[in-house]
Amino acid sequence: MTLESILASALQNTLKSLYQINIDADPKLIQPTRKEFSGDRTIVVFPYVKLARKAPDMVANEIGSQLQQTLDIISAFNVVKGYLNISIKESFWTQYLSQHFNEEHYGLVPLRDEAPVLIEYSSPNTNKPLHLGHVRNNLLGHSVSKITMACGHPVVQVNLVNDRGIHICKSMVAWLRYGNGETPESSGLKGDHLVGNYYVAFDKHYKEEQQQLIAQGLTPEDAEQQASIMLEAREMLRQWEAGNPTVRALWQQMNSWVYNGFDQTYDRLGIHFDKVYHESETYLLGKALVEEGLAKGVFYKHEDGSVRVNLEADGLDEKVLLRKDGTSVYITQDIGTAQLRYEEFHPQKMIYVVGNEQNYHFDVLKLILGKKLERPFGDTILHLSYGMVELPNGKMKSREGTVVDADDLMDAMYDEAKASTEALGKFQFTPEEADKLYEMVGLGALKYFILKVDPTKNMLFNPEESIDFNGNTAPFIQYTHARICSLLRKADDQQLPWRKDLPTDTAMNENERELVKALYQYPDTVLAAGDNYSPALIANYIYDLSKQFNRFYQETPIMKETDESKRLLRLQIARLTAITIHNGMDLLGIEVPERM
Repeated sequence: MTLESILASALQNTLKSLYQINIDADPKLIQPTRKEFSGDRTIVVFPYVKLARKAPDMVANEIGSQLQQTLDIISAFNVVKGYLNISIKESFWTQYLSQHFNEEHYGLVPLRDEAPVLIEYSSPNTNKPLHLGHVRNNLLGHSVSKITMACGHPVVQVNLVNDRGIHICKSMVAWLRYGNGETPESSGLKGDHLVGNYYVAFDKHYKEEQQQLIAQGLTPEDAEQQASIMLEAREMLRQWEAGNPTVRALWQQMNSWVYNGFDQTYDRLGIHFDKVYHESETYLLGKALVEEGLAKGVFYKHEDGSVRVNLEADGLDEKVLLRKDGTSVYITQDIGTAQLRYEEFHPQKMIYVVGNEQNYHFDVLKLILGKKLERPFGDTILHLSYGMVELPNGKMKSREGTVVDADDLMDAMYDEAKASTEALGKFQFTPEEADKLYEMVGLGALKYFILKVDPTKNMLFNPEESIDFNGNTAPFIQYTHARICSLLRKADDQQLPWRKDLPTDTAMNENERELVKALYQYPDTVLAAGDNYSPALIANYIYDLSKQFNRFYQETPIMKETDESKRLLRLQIARLTAITIHNGMDLLGIEVPERM
């Protein structure tokens, strides 16, 4: 039972005893006391003042006095303008530390036997490699999945690959026109990079052709529509949907190159999926559901032949579901894929990790599935909307080749980590150990820098800032973990018995007490991160904890302490701190080294 639950239960009984008030006391309303006031937990008494018919300070003092008589864990209380601040006895904190200091799974809730939470993320197009924007998507989706599982919910991680559509056909057309049979093997390029080059080539030649047509007297709008390379791409899409074997064979070949490239990037990022869906396999189911809606009269056929839905009554507008030539759009396959996932997993929730530029898309999807097609899973859809990632020199554009490829970024982070780690010069590594450490530090810096930002906010990624060993960065946290591991190795080497029970009367100084109280907050932080789908809560908690431990380490002797009970206390605090850092960083998909 948590401290908040203990206090809430006692508060409920106290209200009934003192004022005959029968009310449920919510543990979430009992908060840590603000640092400028004395106490550990604060109860706001204003909700009970009117029922008690007394002044706020009087109510707070009466409740505090009764709670102190009832609960042995309360050492003192004070009242500040209707806020009841409660101080907890030191024995509570020492007992808590003793119970958890060697708990490997500290902060994790056992998985419940319940319907899974389905989380879709990544969702790349097979016309380009993964870039920095995809990195934020993947890291956010992966971390939210791990946090959701840490909160006790089974999770199914899925990827929907956008492997068909006009953007795919653009790369195919460009390869046919300019590729001369080039392959990943002949070029020495990863397959996703090779195909991405032809997507950029398409845009280059498309713009050149538009300029030529404009010079011949066409308007810019007509030039966009009549450029032969674009007409060829549109015809290829129609041929693909018609099942043309030649087009399908080229499509399969080029997509296979991309999949091989994606897999290498996912492996390096530590990303995996329980199931991968392909738009090419779900769009027909989506088209069938559109036809169902058309037959029911909830969709309608426009005069140009397209199928649409009018959502003006719901505060949105008109949405095309099938183009006039019968080809599907993004939402078509999303409708079909949602139906398929419901049939396969019956999830309690379907979470889509997609950038905030698609907010409208998911508002439409939920309305169509829930209100128009009356599917039972329509209300289970949640769009986890996140902000864009920008670089110091501006936004990225795939078709113009101005993106930062995920692979290039990871290579650059490895190099940054190597230079920064070698500059410290504190430990000699074998080449194999060094390579593993540079990768761990480099990728940790990348992941942490992105995940420490509230997902809803746009962010600026600065590689040099992310690798700083002294800032709010993964390397700082990783170094703290390595420092603790070194400390515990020394204790073991000296055969100090630090794993035994801690005497309950062990006194704490302020640094020790505040650090144990901070460690106590970790399980609640995990639950809050799960409720808010925010890895940033974990990241910033772990940073604050690491700062606090380093201050404790600098100001409090550990190995040189001659009092055995004090040394025991401090080593157990260090151990639980190391476990918490390890587990918290793991929820961010980040490894922490034992040596550094």
